[in-house]
Amino acid sequence: MTALLAGCTAAPDMEQQIDELYQKMPQEERIAQLRSMYMDDLFDEAGNLDTAKCRELIPYGIGHFSQFALQKPRDPNDIRDKVVAVQDWLMHHTPNGIPALFHEEVLSGINTKGSTIYPQQIGQAGSFNTELAELKTRQTSTAMRKMGGALALSPMVDVCRTPSFNRLEESYGEDAYLSAAMGAAFVSGLQQGDLKKGVGACTKHYLGYGGGGDAEEKELMEEILLPHETMIRKTGSVAVMPGYHEVHGTKCVCNSEILQDILRDYVGFDGMVVSDYTAIDQIPGLETTVEKAAAAINNGNDVDFPFGANYKELQEAIDKGLVKPEVLERAVKNVLRIKFRAGLFDKDAYLYSTEKITLDSPEERQTAYDIATQSVVLLENNGVLPLKETKNILLTGPNANTMWAMLGDYSFPAMSYFWKKVETDLDHPHTITLLEGMKAKAPEGVNLMYERGCDWTEEIETKYGELGDERAWEYEILHRKVDSGEKADKANALKLAKQADVIIAAVGENVMLCGENRDRQGLRLPGKQEQFVKELLATGKPVVLVMFGGRAQVVSGLAEKCAAVIQAWYPGEEGGNAVADILYGKVSPSAKLSVSYPNTEVYEPLCYNYQAEKDPRVAWPFGYGLSYTTFEYANLKVDAEANTTDQGINLSFEVKNTGQVAADEIAQVYLSPAEDQPIRPIQLQGFARVTLNPGQTKTVKVKLYTEQFGYYTNDGKRQWNVSPGAYVVKVGASSADIKLQQQVSLKGEAVSKPLREFYFSESTVE
Repeated sequence: MTALLAGCTAAPDMEQQIDELYQKMPQEERIAQLRSMYMDDLFDEAGNLDTAKCRELIPYGIGHFSQFALQKPRDPNDIRDKVVAVQDWLMHHTPNGIPALFHEEVLSGINTKGSTIYPQQIGQAGSFNTELAELKTRQTSTAMRKMGGALALSPMVDVCRTPSFNRLEESYGEDAYLSAAMGAAFVSGLQQGDLKKGVGACTKHYLGYGGGGDAEEKELMEEILLPHETMIRKTGSVAVMPGYHEVHGTKCVCNSEILQDILRDYVGFDGMVVSDYTAIDQIPGLETTVEKAAAAINNGNDVDFPFGANYKELQEAIDKGLVKPEVLERAVKNVLRIKFRAGLFDKDAYLYSTEKITLDSPEERQTAYDIATQSVVLLENNGVLPLKETKNILLTGPNANTMWAMLGDYSFPAMSYFWKKVETDLDHPHTITLLEGMKAKAPEGVNLMYERGCDWTEEIETKYGELGDERAWEYEILHRKVDSGEKADKANALKLAKQADVIIAAVGENVMLCGENRDRQGLRLPGKQEQFVKELLATGKPVVLVMFGGRAQVVSGLAEKCAAVIQAWYPGEEGGNAVADILYGKVSPSAKLSVSYPNTEVYEPLCYNYQAEKDPRVAWPFGYGLSYTTFEYANLKVDAEANTTDQGINLSFEVKNTGQVAADEIAQVYLSPAEDQPIRPIQLQGFARVTLNPGQTKTVKVKLYTEQFGYYTNDGKRQWNVSPGAYVVKVGASSADIKLQQQVSLKGEAVSKPLREFYFSESTVE
């Protein structure tokens, strides 16, 4: 067998090379490109490549390796060396020597031991900082490519509007524009503008898994699709993963409406579609794996993850006439195209690094810290924060001294704990707890007392459900309670509370109370945490409520009695330092909510753009967040008139820091109809982070593209339209706190086109 790689050059006609290669491939090798497996299945107990297993399991190669960096806690150099051994075997012992794509999850860093754990996406969205989002994934992909990984099953860009959704933490929240902007930055950093050195991105869960899959076509196409559309069209995302759910009565993994009509024909996607793990197994109404494989591949799904358990039967499906040869050809070529783009066939292909690999560098830790400080939302503050002159502080609560307050799902510790039931030696890299951060950052003279005082829960709260990845349907996986390793002595906590000037109550969720297939009994604080906070309040001392977790937790009736309320989400490995610096006032909080924060338990879609009036179910609106200073908005200037054929309009306004503390403000630009127009009552269309010293004023300049005034229609043909009429441009500190506004008139004839060119406004700060 001769490796194709040996003589392959980067010819300009990639498609011709793909055609030539496909014709040379035996049928078994073609089908193998659509399958995946776990790398560890090819190694013996001593950790050496078992060539007999290779000849048995992958004689014709394999297209992919699933979660290659998570299988066992390993040094990154060991992981790389295993990738080297496998790729070398594939290139020299299979018919055409085709390398595999090794993939991993990188939602908040590489899903492997020792890799930097950045804040979870729901918190990072609140930073409204696309530059940091891009830097984060650039760091991630540089390290992952060294280890041999070339594809990431990230980002998750479901537009999540149901507050109870157990995977909301993985998303960028409820707004399509913010999700698209942050997601596009994620992909830009990950792919680095060059797949030969970056890592390919996979947008998921297509279409509407986090909500909206059953929405009216207009909402589906304008909002739920938007993050996927922008990442494919503007940043070249190479893969798409359908969700486990149904759209219009058909499972996404075998849904030609969304995979062919919308994704391929409308959006123009030419990458590969990969199934979510075990999703093909879950296609209803079909009894055999052959039928399920045929249904998936015929309707647009190219690759079968994680094992290729159904696609191993593709030859039988072809022999029975269930799958046509051209369908197989399409799927295989979609995989080969990504491999060519990633440079895997180049003569000097970058398959892995030969240098020593070190994870969690000081630069990566700094990025994790920077994102964390910009992810923490200050919801209420009666003046108790920052803790400048406070001498005696009690830190208490189940999330005060634990890594589980900081780490979201799809990080190495969380995945190892939940999926593999590993409960020890998971603190890699070291995660700074809030207690550690408050000790290390405490000003001189502060007396910091600590007592856990309360556990997360007394009973197992996780509800069992056969949803999503069927590997999580195991009873033992779901029926566990996290052991903190500490006794919770409430009596001592209340005793110490009486000695304190301020009480910091760290409460909320953990790895078993939030995440994939993990639903709780409700959305108020778990267990007896609320009762514990009430007892702390009863001491008469001011209580600062600091909530950790992956979604909004209903604290109405409690928050009003607290001196301050903070939503810290899952702030990553540097979360303890970041929250401590905010509490002590070394950093002013700047994050804004990426969700509408409910004051009651809501199990249906909730979004700021559904109506112009305030929703009584919302405690704090989308885009809301307090600072340690105050800001003044002034001098809005807008092009009052433009033509529908013009590229856009320009606007500018000033933001001034009118307080005593240096801080960042996130100025938000919204668009509303001034008359009857088929657009949302209010919709985010731009934002800018403005860094200001006390008394300083800066000017924000924004270019708002005319296509952002548009809307989707389908009168037998899908179109993006811009209509003449009156609109209102609004500038605010949140969706409910509009500071400045001005009417804009679009003149001329209605403009229609299949797809728009411009999705995001452009802003500069001077």
